[in-house]
Amino acid sequence: MKHTMRSASFAVLATATAVALAACGAPGTANPGAGGASSQSLSAPAEKSGTITMVTKFADPKYAPYFESVTKAYEQANPKVTIKLEQVGDQPYKDKIRVLSASKQLPDIYFSWAGDFANKFVRAGLAADLTSVIGPDTEWGKTFSPAALKAFETKGKNFGVPIDLDAKYLAYNKSAFTKAGISGAPASLEELIGDCDKLRTAGYTPIAFGNQYGWPAIHYITQLNAYNVPPDTLAKDYDPATGAFTDPGYTKAVDQFKDIVTHCSSKDANGVSHEAGQANFLNGKAAMHYLESVEFQALTAKGGAPKQLADNWDFMRLPAPQGAAGDAGALTGAPDGFMVNAQSKNAALAVDVLKFMTTQQNAAKLTADIGWLSPVQGSATSANSFPQLQSALADISKANQFAIWLDTVTNAEVANAYLSGIEGVISGSKTSKDVMTGVQEAAAKAKKQAG
Repeated sequence: MKHTMRSASFAVLATATAVALAACGAPGTANPGAGGASSQSLSAPAEKSGTITMVTKFADPKYAPYFESVTKAYEQANPKVTIKLEQVGDQPYKDKIRVLSASKQLPDIYFSWAGDFANKFVRAGLAADLTSVIGPDTEWGKTFSPAALKAFETKGKNFGVPIDLDAKYLAYNKSAFTKAGISGAPASLEELIGDCDKLRTAGYTPIAFGNQYGWPAIHYITQLNAYNVPPDTLAKDYDPATGAFTDPGYTKAVDQFKDIVTHCSSKDANGVSHEAGQANFLNGKAAMHYLESVEFQALTAKGGAPKQLADNWDFMRLPAPQGAAGDAGALTGAPDGFMVNAQSKNAALAVDVLKFMTTQQNAAKLTADIGWLSPVQGSATSANSFPQLQSALADISKANQFAIWLDTVTNAEVANAYLSGIEGVISGSKTSKDVMTGVQEAAAKAKKQAG
């Protein structure tokens, strides 16, 4: 599952990568003038010939064949082009990109997570500005979900090409809702809390929740922060150079999460894995489960779910609290993507390869081959997916913006403060004030490091 990368170890990686990228030079120290991306027109290569180097983190046998087949198809269509594709695993990629960055030997195309991980390449001058070809008003840009495109935007410029989509939803068992006398999805967080009480009375665990590795709770906080804190404040605080986390909405978000745990789950969740929680939803003991769209297939008969559940589930966003001060249209999630090396002498050709990889045909192939949603609009159809996945893609396209996973969008110090603090809220050992005091101290430390 994708979520395994978003963890405390990811925060440690982020720190190490920041050091490596800092060694590459401050913003503006790149030398694209020596044949680099900024000296080229990226709209189309003068001639489709040459060699493109590309590194992904999709070495898993379930995923690697897709990227191999698409790059091979590009070579067949453009026989003068050779693509040297290297695919490594999740952890090896983290080590490899750090070394390549420090030695200024990045490939023409390289993988990146959205958020501060991508922004570190931007700040170090290692990512080509792709706004002229994939900005929201360009022909290519208009083919993507706007929220996915925005996830790789920095200060109004586009630096990444989203390759997949993942968003967080609350799946629910329709039969359990009926048994508890609930007519449909709740319209607000307050209604959800009330529904949890009805479901518990009806004999269900309202929401299956396992937080053994910390990130499942962080996903709740990601969404609740987006609901409760104005977007401009949120963006300022998620930037390590300006973060303060003093807006009262952050405390409200933690208090609302505590209400969810109290009414809908259990304070023992820190000792339960996400997978064990999901099993309780699959076997009908729990009525809801907060999971990623990349996990939807596990709820289908094809994915091994019992028929009683596979035929009776739907999903909704975690509902927003009434009167919240943030963005009620934000949705927790993020695409993964590719960036183009700012020093690449073949940047236009690299862009052409990425355009090919995100055509309607290849986007649909992504969903059909490995079950991922593509950020290319209309790519999930009845022919290559199932109804809930198609609905998820339509819903993602309506999102005002992605609320990117808190443990990847923030500085590592802040992410770790949230991880440990929220575990304390679940167990009952910490209050929302304790959590935010720790986060504010971490933000102050991060600001000092950022200079």
